[in-house]
Amino acid sequence: MALAALGVAVVPGPAHAATVDTNAWYVLVNRHSGKALDVYNLSTSDGGQIVQWPRNDGNWQQWQFVDSGSGYYRLKSRHSGKVLDIFEWSTAGGAEVVQWTDFNATNQQFRLADSDGGHVRLINRHSGMALESWEWSTADGARISQWNDLNGANQQWQLVRVTGGGSGGGDGSGPWPTETGSERVSSTRNLGSFFDGGMKRYYGIGDGGQSEDQDPMFVVPNGGTIQNVILGSPAGDGIHCEGSCTIRNVWWNDVGEDAATFRSSSASATYLVDGGGARSASDKVFQHNGAGTVTIRNFQVHGSGKLYRACGNCSTSYQRHVVMDGVTARTTGVLAGINTNWGDTARFSRITVYGSTTICEKYRGVPKGGEPTKIGSGADGTHCLYSSSDITQR
Repeated sequence: MALAALGVAVVPGPAHAATVDTNAWYVLVNRHSGKALDVYNLSTSDGGQIVQWPRNDGNWQQWQFVDSGSGYYRLKSRHSGKVLDIFEWSTAGGAEVVQWTDFNATNQQFRLADSDGGHVRLINRHSGMALESWEWSTADGARISQWNDLNGANQQWQLVRVTGGGSGGGDGSGPWPTETGSERVSSTRNLGSFFDGGMKRYYGIGDGGQSEDQDPMFVVPNGGTIQNVILGSPAGDGIHCEGSCTIRNVWWNDVGEDAATFRSSSASATYLVDGGGARSASDKVFQHNGAGTVTIRNFQVHGSGKLYRACGNCSTSYQRHVVMDGVTARTTGVLAGINTNWGDTARFSRITVYGSTTICEKYRGVPKGGEPTKIGSGADGTHCLYSSSDITQR
């Protein structure tokens, strides 16, 4: 009080630089909210928003400290390869924090200042402000911003080192995620427009085998999203998408009849499977009975017959399309089976396969009650679309 009256500034002592391993990946957990620093909606674009979200250890929540020298680091996203950035070089409190291509610019550089309890603050080199959960929010999706360094709990971050590929996967090297709890589902659950399972394991429908006409665990309506779910055995016929849908960071411990079935009759329907993985599907993982386009990206499949099959003998014959990007397959027979006589296509990029895997099988589809005929396999420039550079064989 006396010092303040005399107009003497009280300057905090120098912060100690926390030690980080620049070869490691970290999840950053906010001390106030308990939520993790997250690339919103799994963006890979410049300007993708940075928010907080319940921790799931996905690649979009993993960050590497890239040394910029003089005690500063860039924080690189494992999912996008981009770095944290104070948007448009702002020095204002409340400025937006995004991801951007790494230019090693000062608005992309942060130093680590120690707080108590093993937490750190992240101080931007350009603005001198600390990264924080904006307005002390504890909500999912709350934005991350910058503010004067007040050492508040909403400005403090725990660095949790993670190993392997994490649950964001796509490279097939990470462990399966650890469940946060379990819940038995006794009958099909019709979801609303958005469902976050919090990485709990759901189980309890069907016989755990490949028998046909089992009930699904979850039904997702047109435009709906299901995310952060682990499906244990028995899981019946998995997830049914009645229209365009998003299946994000969902893991099937043991696929029963199918992992997911896509059912819209609209040619403009789009189904996105983003992150996650499936194993132990003696037949197929994803069944495409309706029309439209299925995109499967950053996904792992282990020990399965086919990752994707466009129905070859459903009651209605549609043109169907599949796009696979960032998929890793281990002990899996076929990535995609399509019907060329109906104009189906399959596109592949950034595919890694371990062992003997057929990338694309071609069939002649037939009316319901018949049996489709296999007519070939391999890239052809018309239906099975990929080149040797798109496939890595391990």
